[in-house]
Order: sequence, then structure tokens, then C-alpha cells
Amino acid sequence: MYSGEFDGAAAFSGGGFMPSQATTVPDPSSSFSKNRNVRTLLPMTVKQLSELSSNDESSASIDGADVNTITVVGIVCDMQDKEPQFIFLIDDGTGRIECSRWAHEQMEFNEVNQISKGMYVRVYGHLKAFQDKRSLNAYSLRPIIDFNEITSHFVECIYVQLYNTRLRYSFDEGKSIDQMVLNFLRRPEFLANNNGVHRNVISQQLNLPMDKLMEALESLNENSLVYSIDEFHYKSAVNA
Repeated sequence: MYSGEFDGAAAFSGGGFMPSQATTVPDPSSSFSKNRNVRTLLPMTVKQLSELSSNDESSASIDGADVNTITVVGIVCDMQDKEPQFIFLIDDGTGRIECSRWAHEQMEFNEVNQISKGMYVRVYGHLKAFQDKRSLNAYSLRPIIDFNEITSHFVECIYVQLYNTRLRYSFDEGKSIDQMVLNFLRRPEFLANNNGVHRNVISQQLNLPMDKLMEALESLNENSLVYSIDEFHYKSAVNA
């Protein structure tokens, strides 16, 4: 049992997904909304979650990565037993967030019963939003035994945030963002699609923040290398 609130540093406010985790290219013939099936586990802080631009869990993203499955680490500062729903208030030093864990089977009750107020835990869950309030629907919640795991979590948050916003742009062979976007649009499956590629798909697959992507698309459009089908879809103007 541990007491007191977790004293995390404001520097631990990053987020993003691990670069080693692969993504898959959506089928360009289907709609964008049906293609949001890439699940990536993101180490995140509560501050990062609070700063997401969208409350819609189906479209929330950060640094070009979908916010689907999340893991946070913090201290349990409050808990409510509303069986079969158990609500935990988690403080990670950057903010607080409610995490709901539903228990229907004995194994799930055993998991919940090992958690107590003042304990450090790791939570795995999905982002939920209701009336501008964000929370996590947890599918796993376990005590932290080795405190090195707390430090490790925040180091991961910092690393993936730096990767997504800086290191990602150090491309092989000195390729620019413009060239990377153009190469992506010249893939055979996209050249064969007369409807173009949704800008959100490009952002997801290339792990590019939307502002960086739009700068590249505007530059390519000015040079007659890419044209827009509509406000959201783009297509390569040349095949090679």
C-alpha cells in the first residue's frame, strides 16, 4: 500500500506510438470511416489525452497516430464499487482520468479486488468521451510491483513523442516530406483508384501531423505533381 499522489514532471507530457509497430495500408476502395481498424498500443499521459483535438474516439489522433488502445501509469486516488462496474480515478502527475473496469467473471473480479487506493497501477484501455469528458474503458488493470516500470513508461512517452514529431522526418536517403507523400500517392493501388486518397489515410499511414501533410500537399499541387479530387481526397498527377 502506498500513500500520496504521484509527483510526475511536466516534461512527461509526450505521446505517440512505438515506431516498431507496423501499420497496414487500408483498402482504397472502401470509405475512410471503415478503414480505421488499425489498432496500436500507445503509451500516453493524462495530459496528452486531455489535449486531444477531438472527443470522438473514432477519429482521435495525436502526432499522426490514431488514439485507439492506450496504456497509462499512475496512482489510484479514488475508487468506486458499482458492481459490475468499478471506477478508478488515476493520477499520473500530469492530470487525472477515470478508468472503468467491468467485471462479469471471477477472473475479472480477482483482477479488480487486487487494486486498492494509493496503489500504483498500469491501465490498458480504450478512449471514451461523453459530454466533453474523457475517460478510459479499461480491459486490463494491474498493480505495479517494480517502480522502474513507472520511469520506463514516461521514458516511452517521451521517446514516441519525439519520434513522431522529429525523428520520423529524418528519412532514409534524405527524402523530403514532399517526396514521401508523392511516393505514397504513386503506389499502384492508389493510382488505380480514381477517387483519390483521403488526407487522413495519408496522415495515418505516413505518421505525419496534418499540418505537415497539408504543407506537402500544397507544395506538390503548386508543382502540378498532385491534384485534389475534393477538399479531402488527393491523387498523383503523374505515374512516375
